[in-house]
Amino acid sequence: MVEVINQQRKIKIETKDFEDFANNVTKKIADGKNCTIAFVSDSKIKELNKIFRSKDYATDVLSFPYEPDQFDFLETENFIGDITISLETAQRQAVENSLPFEIEIKQLILHGILHLLGYDHESDSGEMNELELKWRKQLKI
Repeated sequence: MVEVINQQRKIKIETKDFEDFANNVTKKIADGKNCTIAFVSDSKIKELNKIFRSKDYATDVLSFPYEPDQFDFLETENFIGDITISLETAQRQAVENSLPFEIEIKQLILHGILHLLGYDHESDSGEMNELELKWRKQLKI
C-alpha cells in the first residue's frame, strides 16, 4: 500500500485521494508494489535536490528508488522507493500549465512512480515521456 505523508504547512491538502490514486497507479503499472510519497515545501526539496543531485534549486518531484543491501532485514520485496513532491512548485506549475492543482500532483505522482520503476527521461530517447503520456491518457490526468 502506498503511504502519502504531508510534511509541509503552506498548502492545505488532504492526502487520501492521492493515496488512492497512487495505489491505483502502482496496481496498474508496478504489480501493486508499494512506495512512500512525501509532500514537502520548496525549501525542503531544494535541500534534497542539492544533496542528492548537486542542483541548487527547488524542483517539482524527486524519486529515490529502493536499493536493498546485505543488512536489510525488513520485508521490502514489494517496496520500490520514495517520492518527494514540492506542493509549492506543483501549485505554480498547475497555474503555468492551466491544470487543476490535483491533476498536476497526480501527474507528478505518475512521473515519480515511473522513475522508481527505472525509467529516466534524462538518459533515454523519449521512452519515459511516451509511456507517461500514454498513462496520463489512460488515467485521465
